[in-house]
Amino acid sequence: MSRVVVITGGSKGIGRATALKFLEERPDLVLVYYDQTEEEINGTLSMIRERGHEAEAYKRDVSSYREVESLFSEILKAHGRIDVLVNNAGITRDRLLVRMSEEDWDRLLEVNLKSVFNCSYFAVKAMMKERSGVIVNVSSVVGQIGNVGQCNYAASKAGIMGFTKSLAREVAPRGIRVNAVAPGFIDTEMTQALPEKVKEMFISSIPMGRMGRPEEVAEVIYWLCGEGSSYLTGQVIHVNGGLYM
Repeated sequence: MSRVVVITGGSKGIGRATALKFLEERPDLVLVYYDQTEEEINGTLSMIRERGHEAEAYKRDVSSYREVESLFSEILKAHGRIDVLVNNAGITRDRLLVRMSEEDWDRLLEVNLKSVFNCSYFAVKAMMKERSGVIVNVSSVVGQIGNVGQCNYAASKAGIMGFTKSLAREVAPRGIRVNAVAPGFIDTEMTQALPEKVKEMFISSIPMGRMGRPEEVAEVIYWLCGEGSSYLTGQVIHVNGGLYM
């Protein structure tokens, strides 16, 4: 029986790479996105079709409790269960704290952290009925070490780490595992927008001397969802080329 796999932020970057990695097992794949245009999600769906598979795509604001409630109701109506949830949706609103607006703070925490609560809440309810399931939350090395101009982002990603550990304790007796991946400096659309000097500064601090690839993070996410990691829960796996050890 195919697993039902839900990936938020599934239209590009790490979400796209994770979706493509899951195709190895031919799951019932559900991608959630909230891009301004359909270009990214159409590109991802095209890549999936080229590999002989199909995926469902839902445009939803995962920071909205009501939209997520409706989303999971539709998924459960169509598939009856949820086996894997990858909470990957995220944005940046970089500013020094003294220049950060309340809206910069609130919106980022809503998208990056509240979405993890929203999606996990409804996924766990479904998983508890099956007494099985896996959740992987995408955090960041910034949540561990901090970064100038990213007080909001660091707070959201550190929050994901604490949320992961707490939820893992709550649901382990029900056969559900919850872990997190904390990527470092990964070559995605988000980092490609940075000035070259900033990229060079980051890379100079990475022992392996390069950015990571989305596929390298996807490999770890996929492993955390499989039998090879069946005794892991409540863990934060760092994928950062040695930036943080």
